[in-house]
Amino acid sequence: MSEVSEMERTLSIIKPDAVARGLEGEVNALLEAGGLRVVARRGLRLTEDQAREFYAVHRERPFYGDLVRYMTSGDVVVQVLEGEGAVLRNREIMGATDPAEAGEGTIRRLFGESIERNVVHGSDSLENARAEIAFFFSESELK
Repeated sequence: MSEVSEMERTLSIIKPDAVARGLEGEVNALLEAGGLRVVARRGLRLTEDQAREFYAVHRERPFYGDLVRYMTSGDVVVQVLEGEGAVLRNREIMGATDPAEAGEGTIRRLFGESIERNVVHGSDSLENARAEIAFFFSESELK
């Protein structure tokens, strides 16, 4: 019997605005309906140092300071999603960064308030997914 395609894993962060509005269940219901499964989850409040390190790729961008302030403004939920083509699938379910440009039925279209307050973060490549997952979770937490 042949094996099912190799599963991918990606990181998802439910951002402070969504956690404050109690949207975790609705967000995860959409992710699960889209074929993704939560295999690890943790609620936390990012420190300024953690947020600066995690978003270091944006350090030179004009929005970096606002992004760090926003991501440390309240609790977040970091989670590892698993499924076939998980990185791309998660990005499809999330929708465009700007909720006004996101497709109908996507998380950001349904719940996003602005480009910054857009409910979720998702890894943009398999390589970044591996690094982002390792930022928050040890191998032993991902069995």
